[in-house]
Amino acid sequence: MNPRRKNRLYLALFVLVGLGLAISLVLYALRSNIDLFYTPSEILQGKGPDHELPTVGQRLRIGGMVMPGSVKRDDKTLEVHFKIYDARGAIAVTYFGILPDLFREGQGVVAQGVMQENNVVMAKQVLAKHDEKYVPPEVADAMKENHTGPASAYVSPVKGSRQP
Repeated sequence: MNPRRKNRLYLALFVLVGLGLAISLVLYALRSNIDLFYTPSEILQGKGPDHELPTVGQRLRIGGMVMPGSVKRDDKTLEVHFKIYDARGAIAVTYFGILPDLFREGQGVVAQGVMQENNVVMAKQVLAKHDEKYVPPEVADAMKENHTGPASAYVSPVKGSRQP
């Protein structure tokens, strides 16, 4: 083989290996920053055909309606406990901070945080739905499918148990 052609071949292989390594490192770094969207029923019953449940410590986003009567504020701190529900269940959420002005019971919200023990989400951010003009597609689909009855019809599962 011609030495010039051999050098080009080595250079091309080196570039391909370097590119593959760079892509692998970027995908590995992004893997820990992906927040999957769940509804309360998907957290309790599993998501997808294999009914995959979120694990403790997993970052996620949960969307649904704030259950009427569930908002409990701590008088001495900014800690707030509330439940997000859909047609098949409710999940407890704990948030430390100032909630959006439009946050209220019966309102649609998306909470971004980390899954804790006993099906509790420790939220780092809470977004309140502000109008009907724009709703993220996954939230709109979940709300159409799951919010067909009054809040009083939804029962919160026993703490620490997951429904089959």
